[in-house]
Amino acid sequence: MLTLNRYHSLPAGVMAPIRSTNKKASFVPMYPPYQKKKAASGQVRAWAEINLDHLRHNAEELKWILSSRTNMMAVVKADAYGHGGVEVTKELNRVGINHFAVAEIGEGIRLRKNGVRGEILILGYTAPELAPRIARYRLTQTLLSREYGEALESYGVTLNVHVKIDTGMNRLGIPCHDIEAIMACYRYPHLQVTGTFSHLSMSDGLAPSEQGFTKEQLRRFDQVVHQLKAAGLHPGLVHIQSSYGILNYPELKYDLVRPGIALYGLLSHEGDKVRSGADLRPVLSLKATVTQVKEVEASHPVGYGHRFIPARNIRIATVSIGYADGIPRSLADHGGYVLIRGQRANIIGSICMDQLTIDVTSIGGVHHGDTVTLIGQDGAKTITASQMAERCGTVTNEILSRLGGRVERVYTSGK
Repeated sequence: MLTLNRYHSLPAGVMAPIRSTNKKASFVPMYPPYQKKKAASGQVRAWAEINLDHLRHNAEELKWILSSRTNMMAVVKADAYGHGGVEVTKELNRVGINHFAVAEIGEGIRLRKNGVRGEILILGYTAPELAPRIARYRLTQTLLSREYGEALESYGVTLNVHVKIDTGMNRLGIPCHDIEAIMACYRYPHLQVTGTFSHLSMSDGLAPSEQGFTKEQLRRFDQVVHQLKAAGLHPGLVHIQSSYGILNYPELKYDLVRPGIALYGLLSHEGDKVRSGADLRPVLSLKATVTQVKEVEASHPVGYGHRFIPARNIRIATVSIGYADGIPRSLADHGGYVLIRGQRANIIGSICMDQLTIDVTSIGGVHHGDTVTLIGQDGAKTITASQMAERCGTVTNEILSRLGGRVERVYTSGK
Protein backbone atom coordinates (compact mmCIF):
# COMPACT_ATOMS: atom_id res chain seq x y z
CA MET A 1 0.00 0.00 0.00
CA LEU A 2 1.00 3.61 -0.38
CA THR A 3 2.51 5.49 2.53
CA LEU A 4 2.69 9.25 2.87
CA ASN A 5 4.49 11.31 5.46
CA ARG A 6 2.77 13.34 8.15
CA TYR A 7 2.52 16.39 5.91
CA HIS A 8 0.73 14.59 3.10
CA SER A 9 -1.60 11.99 4.63
CA LEU A 10 -4.68 10.99 2.69
CA PRO A 11 -7.96 12.57 3.81
CA ALA A 12 -10.55 10.26 5.29
CA GLY A 13 -12.53 8.29 2.75
CA VAL A 14 -10.16 8.96 -0.16
CA MET A 15 -8.43 6.04 -1.83
CA ALA A 16 -5.08 6.53 -3.51
CA PRO A 17 -4.18 4.52 -6.61
CA ILE A 18 -2.11 1.43 -5.91
CA ARG A 19 0.88 0.44 -8.00
CA SER A 20 1.05 -2.96 -9.61
CA THR A 21 4.36 -3.43 -7.79
CA ASN A 22 4.96 -3.51 -4.04
CA LYS A 23 6.95 -0.29 -4.11
CA LYS A 24 5.88 2.19 -1.45
CA ALA A 25 5.33 5.79 -2.38
CA SER A 26 5.79 8.77 -0.11
CA PHE A 27 6.50 12.47 -0.02
CA VAL A 28 9.37 12.01 2.43
CA PRO A 29 12.20 14.44 1.54
CA MET A 30 15.19 12.56 0.17
CA TYR A 31 18.58 14.21 -0.22
CA PRO A 32 21.06 11.43 -1.02
CA PRO A 33 24.81 12.12 -1.20
CA TYR A 34 25.86 13.76 -4.43
CA GLN A 35 28.44 11.84 -6.38
CA LYS A 36 29.43 14.13 -9.23
CA LYS A 37 30.37 17.76 -9.75
CA LYS A 38 30.06 18.66 -6.09
CA ALA A 39 31.09 22.25 -5.41
CA ALA A 40 34.26 22.32 -3.33
CA SER A 41 33.68 23.96 0.03
CA GLY A 42 35.63 27.17 0.41
CA GLN A 43 35.91 27.66 -3.36
CA VAL A 44 32.30 28.67 -4.13
CA ARG A 45 30.51 31.20 -1.94
CA ALA A 46 27.00 29.82 -2.49
CA TRP A 47 25.63 27.08 -4.68
CA ALA A 48 22.53 25.00 -5.39
CA GLU A 49 22.93 21.31 -6.07
CA ILE A 50 20.35 20.14 -8.63
CA ASN A 51 19.70 16.40 -8.59
CA LEU A 52 18.68 15.46 -12.11
CA ASP A 53 17.91 11.89 -11.03
CA HIS A 54 15.20 13.28 -8.75
CA LEU A 55 13.88 15.50 -11.54
CA ARG A 56 13.45 12.54 -13.86
CA HIS A 57 11.97 10.48 -11.05
CA ASN A 58 9.37 13.14 -10.23
CA ALA A 59 8.34 13.36 -13.88
CA GLU A 60 7.80 9.60 -13.96
CA GLU A 61 5.83 9.65 -10.71
CA LEU A 62 3.49 12.31 -12.03
CA LYS A 63 3.04 10.42 -15.28
CA TRP A 64 2.16 7.29 -13.31
CA ILE A 65 -0.87 8.81 -11.60
CA LEU A 66 -2.27 10.28 -14.83
CA SER A 67 -4.27 8.83 -17.66
CA SER A 68 -2.08 7.16 -20.28
CA ARG A 69 -3.43 9.59 -22.90
CA THR A 70 -2.26 12.66 -20.98
CA ASN A 71 1.08 14.28 -21.78
CA MET A 72 3.09 16.68 -19.66
CA MET A 73 3.76 20.37 -20.23
CA ALA A 74 6.56 21.13 -17.78
CA VAL A 75 6.37 24.60 -16.26
CA VAL A 76 9.91 26.00 -16.42
CA LYS A 77 9.21 29.70 -15.87
CA ALA A 78 11.32 31.75 -13.44
CA ASP A 79 14.46 29.81 -14.45
CA ALA A 80 12.66 26.54 -13.74
CA TYR A 81 11.69 27.70 -10.26
CA GLY A 82 15.30 28.59 -9.56
CA HIS A 83 16.69 25.24 -10.71
CA GLY A 84 18.14 26.51 -14.00
CA GLY A 85 15.77 26.69 -16.94
CA VAL A 86 18.06 25.58 -19.74
CA GLU A 87 19.58 22.58 -17.97
CA VAL A 88 16.28 21.40 -16.50
CA THR A 89 14.38 21.74 -19.78
CA LYS A 90 17.05 19.97 -21.82
CA GLU A 91 17.08 17.12 -19.29
CA LEU A 92 13.30 16.80 -19.61
CA ASN A 93 13.70 16.84 -23.40
CA ARG A 94 16.01 13.86 -23.05
CA VAL A 95 13.31 11.85 -21.25
CA GLY A 96 10.66 12.60 -23.85
CA ILE A 97 8.92 15.71 -22.53
CA ASN A 98 8.29 18.07 -25.44
CA HIS A 99 5.86 20.67 -24.10
CA PHE A 100 7.05 23.51 -21.86
CA ALA A 101 5.53 26.64 -20.34
CA VAL A 102 7.31 29.92 -19.59
CA ALA A 103 6.06 33.27 -18.28
CA GLU A 104 7.39 35.65 -20.93
CA ILE A 105 9.05 35.78 -24.32
CA GLY A 106 12.62 36.23 -23.07
CA GLU A 107 12.47 32.94 -21.18
CA GLY A 108 11.23 31.17 -24.29
CA ILE A 109 13.89 32.67 -26.56
CA ARG A 110 16.64 31.66 -24.14
CA LEU A 111 15.44 28.06 -24.14
CA ARG A 112 15.19 27.96 -27.93
CA LYS A 113 18.66 29.47 -28.37
CA ASN A 114 20.02 26.70 -26.16
CA GLY A 115 18.58 23.94 -28.29
CA VAL A 116 15.35 23.08 -26.45
CA ARG A 117 12.98 21.14 -28.71
CA GLY A 118 9.21 20.98 -28.75
CA GLU A 119 6.46 23.45 -27.93
CA ILE A 120 7.23 26.42 -25.68
CA LEU A 121 4.07 28.18 -24.51
CA ILE A 122 4.26 31.77 -23.25
CA LEU A 123 1.69 31.90 -20.45
CA GLY A 124 1.69 35.69 -20.08
CA TYR A 125 1.35 38.78 -22.21
CA THR A 126 3.71 39.58 -25.08
CA ALA A 127 3.53 42.99 -26.77
CA PRO A 128 1.88 42.50 -30.19
CA GLU A 129 4.77 44.24 -31.96
CA LEU A 130 6.94 41.29 -30.91
CA ALA A 131 4.87 38.90 -33.02
CA PRO A 132 7.76 38.44 -35.53
CA ARG A 133 10.05 37.34 -32.69
CA ILE A 134 7.45 34.88 -31.42
CA ALA A 135 7.35 33.38 -34.89
CA ARG A 136 11.12 33.49 -35.40
CA TYR A 137 11.77 31.40 -32.29
CA ARG A 138 8.80 29.09 -32.91
CA LEU A 139 7.11 30.00 -29.65
CA THR A 140 3.42 29.61 -28.87
CA GLN A 141 1.58 32.65 -27.50
CA THR A 142 -1.36 32.63 -25.11
CA LEU A 143 -4.39 34.57 -26.39
CA LEU A 144 -5.65 36.53 -23.40
CA SER A 145 -8.61 38.31 -25.01
CA ARG A 146 -10.40 38.88 -28.29
CA GLU A 147 -8.85 42.34 -28.55
CA TYR A 148 -5.38 40.91 -27.98
CA GLY A 149 -6.01 38.39 -30.75
CA GLU A 150 -6.97 41.20 -33.10
CA ALA A 151 -3.78 43.09 -32.25
CA LEU A 152 -1.61 40.04 -32.97
CA GLU A 153 -3.51 39.27 -36.16
CA SER A 154 -2.90 42.81 -37.44
CA TYR A 155 0.81 42.05 -37.85
CA GLY A 156 0.07 39.39 -40.47
CA VAL A 157 2.50 36.92 -38.92
CA THR A 158 1.54 33.26 -38.68
CA LEU A 159 1.65 32.24 -35.02
CA ASN A 160 0.71 29.21 -32.96
CA VAL A 161 -1.51 30.20 -30.04
CA HIS A 162 -3.33 28.66 -27.08
CA VAL A 163 -6.60 30.34 -26.04
CA LYS A 164 -6.90 31.08 -22.30
CA ILE A 165 -10.39 30.68 -20.82
CA ASP A 166 -11.17 32.40 -17.51
CA THR A 167 -13.33 29.90 -15.61
CA GLY A 168 -13.34 31.76 -12.29
CA MET A 169 -9.83 32.78 -11.30
CA ASN A 170 -10.43 36.29 -12.72
CA ARG A 171 -6.82 36.93 -13.60
CA LEU A 172 -6.12 36.37 -17.30
CA GLY A 173 -8.22 35.00 -20.11
CA ILE A 174 -11.55 35.38 -21.87
CA PRO A 175 -14.57 34.98 -19.55
CA CYS A 176 -16.08 31.55 -20.09
CA HIS A 177 -19.57 32.99 -20.57
CA ASP A 178 -18.44 35.18 -23.50
CA ILE A 179 -18.61 32.41 -26.04
CA GLU A 180 -18.77 34.82 -28.98
CA ALA A 181 -15.43 36.38 -28.04
CA ILE A 182 -13.95 32.94 -27.44
CA MET A 183 -15.02 31.60 -30.82
CA ALA A 184 -13.65 34.67 -32.58
CA CYS A 185 -10.16 33.67 -31.43
CA TYR A 186 -10.38 30.47 -33.51
CA ARG A 187 -11.11 32.31 -36.76
CA TYR A 188 -8.11 34.60 -37.23
CA PRO A 189 -6.34 33.65 -40.49
CA HIS A 190 -2.80 34.05 -39.10
CA LEU A 191 -3.35 32.64 -35.60
CA GLN A 192 -3.30 28.86 -35.55
CA VAL A 193 -4.97 27.61 -32.38
CA THR A 194 -3.06 24.58 -31.13
CA GLY A 195 -4.47 24.54 -27.59
CA THR A 196 -7.19 25.71 -25.22
CA PHE A 197 -6.67 25.99 -21.47
CA SER A 198 -7.72 27.41 -18.15
CA HIS A 199 -6.32 27.57 -14.61
CA LEU A 200 -7.72 26.14 -11.38
CA SER A 201 -7.59 28.57 -8.48
CA MET A 202 -8.49 26.27 -5.56
CA SER A 203 -7.28 22.82 -6.58
CA ASP A 204 -4.84 22.81 -3.64
CA GLY A 205 -7.75 22.66 -1.17
CA LEU A 206 -9.78 19.60 -0.21
CA ALA A 207 -12.49 21.28 1.85
CA PRO A 208 -15.99 20.73 0.39
CA SER A 209 -16.27 24.37 -0.68
CA GLU A 210 -12.87 24.25 -2.38
CA GLN A 211 -13.63 21.03 -4.20
CA GLY A 212 -17.00 22.44 -5.17
CA PHE A 213 -15.45 25.52 -6.74
CA THR A 214 -12.90 23.41 -8.61
CA LYS A 215 -15.62 21.16 -10.00
CA GLU A 216 -17.54 24.24 -11.13
CA GLN A 217 -14.45 25.51 -12.95
CA LEU A 218 -14.10 22.13 -14.63
CA ARG A 219 -17.77 22.18 -15.64
CA ARG A 220 -17.42 25.66 -17.15
CA PHE A 221 -14.27 24.67 -19.03
CA ASP A 222 -15.77 21.45 -20.38
CA GLN A 223 -18.83 23.38 -21.53
CA VAL A 224 -16.67 25.83 -23.51
CA VAL A 225 -14.75 22.98 -25.16
CA HIS A 226 -18.05 21.26 -26.03
CA GLN A 227 -19.44 24.46 -27.56
CA LEU A 228 -16.29 24.93 -29.64
CA LYS A 229 -16.48 21.41 -31.02
CA ALA A 230 -20.20 21.75 -31.69
CA ALA A 231 -19.43 24.84 -33.76
CA GLY A 232 -16.86 22.95 -35.79
CA LEU A 233 -13.90 24.68 -34.13
CA HIS A 234 -10.98 22.53 -33.03
CA PRO A 235 -9.70 23.41 -29.53
CA GLY A 236 -6.31 21.77 -30.04
CA LEU A 237 -4.61 20.39 -26.93
CA VAL A 238 -6.84 20.91 -23.91
CA HIS A 239 -5.36 21.49 -20.43
CA ILE A 240 -6.31 22.87 -17.02
CA GLN A 241 -4.37 20.99 -14.30
CA SER A 242 -1.22 22.34 -12.66
CA SER A 243 0.55 20.53 -9.78
CA TYR A 244 -2.35 20.37 -7.33
CA GLY A 245 -4.81 19.67 -10.12
CA ILE A 246 -2.73 16.61 -10.94
CA LEU A 247 -2.33 15.41 -7.36
CA ASN A 248 -5.90 16.04 -6.25
CA TYR A 249 -7.77 15.27 -9.50
CA PRO A 250 -5.70 12.60 -11.27
CA GLU A 251 -8.82 11.00 -12.74
CA LEU A 252 -9.27 13.86 -15.22
CA LYS A 253 -8.45 13.03 -18.82
CA TYR A 254 -7.26 16.13 -20.63
CA ASP A 255 -4.54 16.23 -23.28
CA LEU A 256 -1.90 17.98 -21.17
CA VAL A 257 -1.09 18.77 -17.55
CA ARG A 258 1.17 21.59 -16.36
CA PRO A 259 3.23 20.50 -13.34
CA GLY A 260 5.30 23.21 -11.68
CA ILE A 261 6.30 22.91 -8.02
CA ALA A 262 5.53 19.17 -7.88
CA LEU A 263 7.95 18.51 -10.73
CA TYR A 264 10.67 19.88 -8.45
CA GLY A 265 9.66 17.51 -5.67
CA LEU A 266 7.74 19.84 -3.37
CA LEU A 267 4.36 21.30 -2.53
CA SER A 268 3.61 24.97 -1.99
CA HIS A 269 2.85 24.68 1.72
CA GLU A 270 4.39 22.47 4.37
CA GLY A 271 1.06 21.22 5.71
CA ASP A 272 -0.78 20.57 2.45
CA LYS A 273 -2.58 17.26 2.00
CA VAL A 274 -3.21 15.70 -1.39
CA ARG A 275 -5.29 12.80 -2.62
CA SER A 276 -2.73 11.02 -4.79
CA GLY A 277 0.24 9.07 -3.61
CA ALA A 278 3.40 10.12 -5.39
CA ASP A 279 6.99 9.64 -4.32
CA LEU A 280 8.14 13.21 -4.89
CA ARG A 281 11.79 13.94 -4.13
CA PRO A 282 13.23 17.44 -3.69
CA VAL A 283 15.51 18.33 -6.59
CA LEU A 284 17.38 21.28 -5.06
CA SER A 285 19.73 21.66 -2.11
CA LEU A 286 21.15 25.08 -1.18
CA LYS A 287 24.58 25.49 0.40
CA ALA A 288 27.15 28.16 1.25
CA THR A 289 30.60 28.51 2.78
CA VAL A 290 31.85 29.66 6.18
CA THR A 291 34.14 32.62 5.57
CA GLN A 292 35.15 33.46 9.14
CA VAL A 293 34.79 32.11 12.67
CA LYS A 294 35.24 34.36 15.70
CA GLU A 295 34.58 34.73 19.41
CA VAL A 296 32.13 37.41 20.54
CA GLU A 297 32.01 38.48 24.18
CA ALA A 298 28.80 38.87 26.13
CA SER A 299 26.96 42.17 25.56
CA HIS A 300 28.83 42.81 22.31
CA PRO A 301 26.31 43.28 19.45
CA VAL A 302 26.34 41.28 16.21
CA GLY A 303 25.35 42.83 12.87
CA TYR A 304 23.28 45.79 11.71
CA GLY A 305 21.07 47.57 14.18
CA HIS A 306 22.46 45.63 17.15
CA ARG A 307 19.48 43.31 16.79
CA PHE A 308 21.37 40.49 18.45
CA ILE A 309 23.30 41.04 21.66
CA PRO A 310 24.55 37.83 23.31
CA ALA A 311 24.00 37.35 27.01
CA ARG A 312 27.15 35.22 27.22
CA ASN A 313 30.37 34.67 25.35
CA ILE A 314 29.62 32.93 22.06
CA ARG A 315 31.33 31.65 18.95
CA ILE A 316 29.89 32.76 15.61
CA ALA A 317 30.47 31.91 11.97
CA THR A 318 29.87 34.19 9.00
CA VAL A 319 28.30 32.47 5.99
CA SER A 320 28.64 33.69 2.40
CA ILE A 321 24.99 33.98 1.40
CA GLY A 322 22.37 36.69 1.95
CA TYR A 323 19.12 38.20 0.82
CA ALA A 324 20.56 39.16 -2.59
CA ASP A 325 20.96 35.42 -3.12
CA GLY A 326 17.33 34.77 -2.22
CA ILE A 327 17.41 34.11 1.52
CA PRO A 328 14.43 35.93 3.06
CA ARG A 329 15.62 38.64 5.40
CA SER A 330 12.74 37.77 7.73
CA LEU A 331 14.08 34.24 8.24
CA ALA A 332 16.29 35.47 11.07
CA ASP A 333 13.24 36.83 12.90
CA HIS A 334 11.32 33.57 12.78
CA GLY A 335 13.68 31.01 14.25
CA GLY A 336 15.65 30.37 11.09
CA TYR A 337 18.56 27.99 11.26
CA VAL A 338 21.07 26.16 9.08
CA LEU A 339 22.88 22.84 9.24
CA ILE A 340 26.62 22.54 9.74
CA ARG A 341 28.60 19.45 10.65
CA GLY A 342 25.30 17.59 10.94
CA GLN A 343 23.93 19.93 13.60
CA ARG A 344 21.53 22.86 13.76
CA ALA A 345 22.95 26.37 14.11
CA ASN A 346 20.63 29.33 14.67
CA ILE A 347 20.83 32.39 12.43
CA ILE A 348 21.57 35.43 14.60
CA GLY A 349 21.41 39.14 13.89
CA SER A 350 20.19 40.62 10.63
CA ILE A 351 20.57 38.74 7.37
CA CYS A 352 22.64 41.01 5.13
CA MET A 353 22.65 41.38 1.37
CA ASP A 354 25.63 39.05 0.92
CA GLN A 355 26.09 37.15 4.18
CA LEU A 356 24.57 36.01 7.44
CA THR A 357 25.86 34.92 10.84
CA ILE A 358 25.16 31.77 12.83
CA ASP A 359 25.78 30.69 16.42
CA VAL A 360 28.20 27.73 16.48
CA THR A 361 29.07 27.88 20.19
CA SER A 362 27.92 24.32 20.82
CA ILE A 363 29.28 22.84 17.59
CA GLY A 364 32.89 21.75 17.77
CA GLY A 365 35.43 22.08 14.99
CA VAL A 366 33.72 24.70 12.82
CA HIS A 367 36.28 26.54 10.73
CA HIS A 368 36.74 28.63 7.59
CA GLY A 369 35.70 26.75 4.45
CA ASP A 370 33.07 24.54 6.10
CA THR A 371 29.89 23.86 4.14
CA VAL A 372 26.62 25.21 5.51
CA THR A 373 23.30 23.73 4.34
CA LEU A 374 20.31 26.06 4.10
CA ILE A 375 18.08 23.65 2.18
CA GLY A 376 18.85 19.96 2.07
CA GLN A 377 20.36 17.27 4.23
CA ASP A 378 23.45 17.18 6.44
CA GLY A 379 23.88 13.92 8.30
CA ALA A 380 20.59 12.86 9.85
CA LYS A 381 19.04 16.34 9.74
CA THR A 382 17.11 17.99 6.91
CA ILE A 383 15.78 21.43 6.11
CA THR A 384 13.22 21.66 3.30
CA ALA A 385 12.35 24.68 1.21
CA SER A 386 8.78 24.20 2.45
CA GLN A 387 9.93 24.59 6.05
CA MET A 388 11.80 27.78 5.20
CA ALA A 389 8.73 29.12 3.43
CA GLU A 390 6.50 28.26 6.38
CA ARG A 391 8.73 30.20 8.76
CA CYS A 392 8.62 33.24 6.50
CA GLY A 393 4.89 33.14 5.85
CA THR A 394 5.18 32.46 2.12
CA VAL A 395 5.03 29.58 -0.37
CA THR A 396 7.75 27.18 -1.40
CA ASN A 397 7.47 28.47 -4.97
CA GLU A 398 8.68 31.91 -3.88
CA ILE A 399 11.64 30.58 -1.90
CA LEU A 400 12.91 28.63 -4.90
CA SER A 401 12.19 31.15 -7.65
CA ARG A 402 13.89 34.02 -5.79
CA LEU A 403 17.28 32.29 -5.69
CA GLY A 404 19.68 34.74 -7.28
CA GLY A 405 22.01 34.48 -10.23
CA ARG A 406 25.07 34.60 -7.97
CA VAL A 407 24.12 31.18 -6.64
CA GLU A 408 26.01 28.71 -8.81
CA ARG A 409 23.94 25.75 -10.03
CA VAL A 410 25.74 22.41 -9.82
CA TYR A 411 24.03 19.55 -11.69
CA THR A 412 24.42 15.99 -10.50
CA SER A 413 23.30 12.65 -11.88
CA GLY A 414 24.05 9.03 -11.24
CA LYS A 415 23.79 8.20 -14.95
